[in-house]
Amino acid sequence: MQSWRSCVCSWPFRAAVISLAVSIALIHLFLTPLFPSPLDFFQQSNSNPLLDANSSVVSTLKAQFQSNIDGSVTYRGAPWKPDIGRWLAGCSSNSTPVDIVEVLGGKKCKNNCSGQGICNQDLGVCRCFHGYAGKSCEVVLQLECNQPASKDHPFGEWLVSICPAHCDKTRAMCFCGNGTKYPNRPVAEYCGFQTIPPAKPGDPELTDWTKVDFENVFSSNASNPGWCNIDPRDAYSSKLKIKENCHCKYDCTWGRVCEIPTICSCLNQCSGHGHCRGGFCQCDSGYYGIDCSIPTASVLQKWPAWLRPSIVELPHNSPNVKTAVRKKRPLIYVYDLPPEFNSHLLEGRHYRMECVNRIYSGDNKTIWTEHLYGAQMALFESILASPHRTLNGEEADFFYVPVFDQCIITRADDAPHLSNQERGFRRTFMALDYYKKAYDHIVEEYPYWNRSSGKDHIWFFSWDEGACFAPKEIWNSMMLVHWGNTNTKHKHSTTAYIPDNWDPIPSERRGDHPCFDPQKDLVLPAWKVPNPGAVWLKLWSRPRKERMTLFYFNGNLGPAYENGRPEDTYSMGLRQKLADEFGSSPNKEGKLGKQHTPNVIVTPLKSPKYYEEMASSLFCGVLPGDGWSGRMEDSMLSGCIPVIIQDGIFLPYENVLNYESFAVKILEDDIPNLVSILQRYNETEVEHMLSNVRSIWQRFLYRDSILLEATRQRELFSKDEAWAVEFSKLSEDDVFATFIQVLHYKLHNDPWRGTLLRQHKAGLPKACT
Repeated sequence: MQSWRSCVCSWPFRAAVISLAVSIALIHLFLTPLFPSPLDFFQQSNSNPLLDANSSVVSTLKAQFQSNIDGSVTYRGAPWKPDIGRWLAGCSSNSTPVDIVEVLGGKKCKNNCSGQGICNQDLGVCRCFHGYAGKSCEVVLQLECNQPASKDHPFGEWLVSICPAHCDKTRAMCFCGNGTKYPNRPVAEYCGFQTIPPAKPGDPELTDWTKVDFENVFSSNASNPGWCNIDPRDAYSSKLKIKENCHCKYDCTWGRVCEIPTICSCLNQCSGHGHCRGGFCQCDSGYYGIDCSIPTASVLQKWPAWLRPSIVELPHNSPNVKTAVRKKRPLIYVYDLPPEFNSHLLEGRHYRMECVNRIYSGDNKTIWTEHLYGAQMALFESILASPHRTLNGEEADFFYVPVFDQCIITRADDAPHLSNQERGFRRTFMALDYYKKAYDHIVEEYPYWNRSSGKDHIWFFSWDEGACFAPKEIWNSMMLVHWGNTNTKHKHSTTAYIPDNWDPIPSERRGDHPCFDPQKDLVLPAWKVPNPGAVWLKLWSRPRKERMTLFYFNGNLGPAYENGRPEDTYSMGLRQKLADEFGSSPNKEGKLGKQHTPNVIVTPLKSPKYYEEMASSLFCGVLPGDGWSGRMEDSMLSGCIPVIIQDGIFLPYENVLNYESFAVKILEDDIPNLVSILQRYNETEVEHMLSNVRSIWQRFLYRDSILLEATRQRELFSKDEAWAVEFSKLSEDDVFATFIQVLHYKLHNDPWRGTLLRQHKAGLPKACT
């Protein structure tokens, strides 16, 4: 326990707390829930019963950190719910490092994993590369590209991996193969098959999955060679016609005919201590872990930043290395799961843009992807590189379980070994199975789950409806999601996309839990592509006088509009209702909204100036899609006051930040009254909300992960790209910093912690523990 001599607080505050501390019954800390009940989701109480039980401490913190006019308490520029803000300001801000003993494994693996995997030296277990198995990765798997053939389907029924050429059965990927000039050139999906011309103008081309396209793909005609025989020197000649469906879908290549090898996409790019083989880190000697970030005794001079500074105890009769490291809590232990839950999903992906938030160009420069679910990778990379990470499970405060649901779902039916047919093509069923297997693994192989029945474990569900499909066995844990549906109003699946509907999952597998529990879970912002222009233009800081549009929403508005989603249930019908009232673009019938007005924009027409238009607006709509939609993040990054229309569904940080300080909530039934409601806000209230948006917009950016990539690119190139330059200028708390702050609060305020918490040095003033 830290002494008061090391506490950075005012003497009046110390004296008051000391005088009161004797009367505090610590057991009261563990009696009541952390967050307000989700049942009243529009007028939540600002009180926290947990802290109310300690009225003396609460009184001291209230006197020291008073509420703002909107009821919030400011901590590091953000308007928090008062009890949370006071604790962070009075306790978390005064935290100090504690000594943590980290043990670096030195166990060996059988036959050094046969050169086909990486040894987890903590466990002495091999993590085999894609297509290999066995205790020493000695088994070579035969992963077929095609489903069983039939008379009508000579290459089997369609899957993404369908292949009329050579199948690499370690990855179920298709290549030109022997007999062609370039046998290692990919022949991905549509490329190898004949196309069927459109039936009429405007119709799309179709693919005949039964007929090989010999002419355009396998022809060796010198004057007009096929894809597999084109010389790269001729590929850029206008004389040659290359089939449009043939290109570099797989990761690690670039160029017109995939002739340029590039960096592949891996977690933290293997921390500079390994080779990325399509998504799986093949670590250099002396390193191990999913991103090669764990060193051994043989590389003492090259330890990563998250293990420094440290005092090392060299082993005598043990293969393990002990090191004492000074770290601030909370501490997160990351499970090194079998690669089927993460690395294999990356290494075996058939579309390089899937599952990752970046790929690399022909000159190895970063290209950020539009992959909507990139937050899962970004947060995981930050945890792995963070000083809040620990290898000591006994000292850990939280346990992170890295299952990549977004990659499981996007890769469903990629290949026969991932076929979802027996689950009725329900992708959420498949993802549930993966999470259940991960649970089974950590319960069988590690001792940590049972100490809290999993309450100190963290799982990320990044897909459209978050943790709705989570298996019942893990529901005690903390869920990180983008979709905070409390099911207080919308009690069933809200997606219009049938393969993702979770309603048919039987209760014996899912239980009857809600999708989100604000007492234990957290909604995190979705991933947004780093936009250097928006940072350089400071769109978030546009003043009130430059925001002339009252309300703005640009997005899919459903079946009444050209190219709109055909389902009436898309967006739970909310976008359709909004357009019916305020549509500013004609629908298929040429009609505008019943209440359309010049300073309200509700349109499905994509705009190249989307963020500029939002930055010229005062209020911006936040409505769902097939679940979460990313509109909250767009609003915040453009400095526009969010107008939230989704009853009972929490948005990022809503159970910890005071949303009334910077956002407007409108009931779904009040959509026709939207404009009149917004016009009731006076200029003082508007300026107050705009000011708070400007103060917290960076908390909706994954800046930490972006800057990790900027550092890696800086080691390769002498000049920073524009995104690295602009994001390096930002300094306020981002998503990862906010996540750590919430964990720190939960660590000392979750009612179930009890004696478990008191077993560890807290690094806090005594009255705060």
